[in-house]
Amino acid sequence: MIVKMKFLQISGPETDIDRMCNQYLSKHEMQLESAIAELKTTDNLLPFVEVNPYRGSLARAEQFCGLLEGNKPAPDKTMDKDAVMSMLWEIQHEYLEMQEKRELLKKQSDETRESANALEPFRTMNVDLGKVSDYRFLKVRFGRLGLEQYRRLDKYLFQDLKAVFIEGSRNENYVYGGYITANSDKGEVDSIFNSLRFERISLGGNFTGTPEQAYQEIKKKQDYMRQQIEELDKKMAELMNSHAAQLLGAKEQLRELADYFDIRKKAAKLGGDEEKGGRYILCGWMGEEDVAKFLKETKDDPNVMVMVEENREKFFGEPPTKLKNPRFFKPFEMFIEMYGLPSANEMDPTIFVALTYTFIFGAMFGDLGQGAVLFAVGGLLYLTKKIKLAGIISIAGLFSMVFGVMFGSVFGFEDVIPALWLRPVEAMTRLPFVGQLNTVFIIAIAFGMALNILVMIFQIINAAKTHDLENLLFSHNGLAGLVFYGFIVLTIVLYMTGHKTPGNFLLAVFLGIPILLFLFKEPLGNLVEKRHKKMEVSKGMFLVQGFFELFETMLSYFSNTLSYVRIGAFAVSHAAIMEVVLMLSGAESGHANLFGVILGNFIVIGFEGLIVGIQVLRLEYYELFSRFYKGNGRQFKPFNSTAAK
Repeated sequence: MIVKMKFLQISGPETDIDRMCNQYLSKHEMQLESAIAELKTTDNLLPFVEVNPYRGSLARAEQFCGLLEGNKPAPDKTMDKDAVMSMLWEIQHEYLEMQEKRELLKKQSDETRESANALEPFRTMNVDLGKVSDYRFLKVRFGRLGLEQYRRLDKYLFQDLKAVFIEGSRNENYVYGGYITANSDKGEVDSIFNSLRFERISLGGNFTGTPEQAYQEIKKKQDYMRQQIEELDKKMAELMNSHAAQLLGAKEQLRELADYFDIRKKAAKLGGDEEKGGRYILCGWMGEEDVAKFLKETKDDPNVMVMVEENREKFFGEPPTKLKNPRFFKPFEMFIEMYGLPSANEMDPTIFVALTYTFIFGAMFGDLGQGAVLFAVGGLLYLTKKIKLAGIISIAGLFSMVFGVMFGSVFGFEDVIPALWLRPVEAMTRLPFVGQLNTVFIIAIAFGMALNILVMIFQIINAAKTHDLENLLFSHNGLAGLVFYGFIVLTIVLYMTGHKTPGNFLLAVFLGIPILLFLFKEPLGNLVEKRHKKMEVSKGMFLVQGFFELFETMLSYFSNTLSYVRIGAFAVSHAAIMEVVLMLSGAESGHANLFGVILGNFIVIGFEGLIVGIQVLRLEYYELFSRFYKGNGRQFKPFNSTAAK
């Protein structure tokens, strides 16, 4: 069902808006609308322009809560707003000091890591790095050569190159090392090494001893800095964990305060004098029950004035849609939301969908054992994970169990329990003119006819609610369509059961008049609605267009009815598929392969269950909803989402 909405205006002293929200409005669900946009006839309305003072503190509280480790305690909400702010400032002060030290250590660690990486390839070289940089007459260059260039280096060394190359380490691409030359020859030697594409590597730093000794010294520094960083991380974690309850409570309180303050974005301010200040105005939609409770709570508060405007939707548009259904039918609201929520003056089809969907699913997938599996697995997931689709599967499985008993099928075995009604594959019925036909097909078509008549009645109710006389009287889903389709159904039933069918005069009246109403629906609608609307096309074109629309309507009646044959087709095919599964597993020979039976049932439950679920949803959307349901409503979005139950 749809919760009836009322439009409220709430006003009071500008400085009292936070107290009102916290004390009263937070207990109820209300969808706020922009007061400035809604109250266009009120003069001197101004927006609130204050910056939310709680968002920054909330971000810090969320950051600190994200650093908590282990099991989190219950939030401590005993602190007031000032105590919360003071606690956060103190924690932030300590945290930033430790974070600054950590960042400095991290930077130093990164620098030493770069030095260690530079020294790594030269660790095998037996040179004193401290002395190398102090040579007066010699120059030492460190770097790397490609393997091919390193082989060519021998040629230059044998040609009396005035340099010595000391090799360090090598890999599959490069040889690392350094060359030593006199200052007087460094120009010539540098040119030759440059021609060999020698890549210089600056070791940097003031190293002493060999590269290996310098490397080990750097590693010690890295280990020390890593220990320091770990200690700081431990202290920061201890700082947060020691205030865990307070931080969690502060986060919740600050989120509420920030949300309440953000209400100002929807509110308007009515200017006043400097001493008394202005007044705030809030407006929006609230459920009828919540309105009664809200008025009762605020009636004795002199600072809160509430005005309830009746029939506001007639002048300012449709109210939002809030669905409220029994818990058993609650999961099926998902299907309604997927298609589109009903508008305020439209019926809520949730219960109808729940009953028809599960009933049809059970008929198409009737098996006591497989239905029990769907019921148990879906119910478990719904209760533990709150997955709406799992709840739907569980209820559909319950109906599968019912039809499994009616069909006498348990995991495909039809000799375990007797069929209380019929067996889909075997049941046959003789009909006049048609001959032998599967009973399930006949019942499926009859059931579809009954559903079509029912949804036409729903359409008539919806049209009456919206005062849409054109669709109420002349639509192929309205009264004219109900008379036309209902008379055809009555005639078919009388003929198939051997009774006398209506005469030609009744056929002409009950079929001919509705057809004329279908054809002249638009001009007749203009007449009853008192719309002075001229015909956009010529009379001849109107009749041609009307003829094709009439043909499409007749075709839709026929195809819409035959579409329900799939209910019987799937009921028969399910039984036939299980016969194949049992045959392949050797059950018919008396030597059933247990693994084959289980695997076959698992596949049927998964794949056929999915296909049946989709087919039933298709029937709901295309065959039923298309006749009576628009789904043009907008979702009810209360500002206090935590209050939603």
